[in-house]
Amino acid sequence: MQVTRAGEYGIIGLLYLARQPENRTVMVDEISDSENIPKSFLAKIFQSLVKAGLVRSVRGARGGFRLAKPPSEITVLQILECVETGFALQKCVTDHPECVVADRRVAGCALCGIFGEAQHRVNEVFSKTTLEQLLKRQPAHAAH
Repeated sequence: MQVTRAGEYGIIGLLYLARQPENRTVMVDEISDSENIPKSFLAKIFQSLVKAGLVRSVRGARGGFRLAKPPSEITVLQILECVETGFALQKCVTDHPECVVADRRVAGCALCGIFGEAQHRVNEVFSKTTLEQLLKRQPAHAAH
């Protein structure tokens, strides 16, 4: 399993918003320039974050984006589940499990249980880690 660029950029974008004064809206251009993220890719990611209710979109001259919830209420898992497609270690721990052993599909395999346990632990870490906690881990501002 690997967190994709979309997942990474989603987290970085929300961290940027979390560092802003309360109720300040930020344009995608500003985040893109500051964090060195392609603007069109970030805009697409933010559309997903808006649909998930993690980010609020504000229209108009002073429009842009801001967090829809306090940083203490947004977890890494929420962001990844919103942005990533099928966030799972292996196919056998997804909603549509598919085990392939020696090029043959099987109903289950010896690895499914361990993959399931590992997925549970990864999800547990990500679900207990909030944007607020990540902000405390991050130096004043380290560009990626």
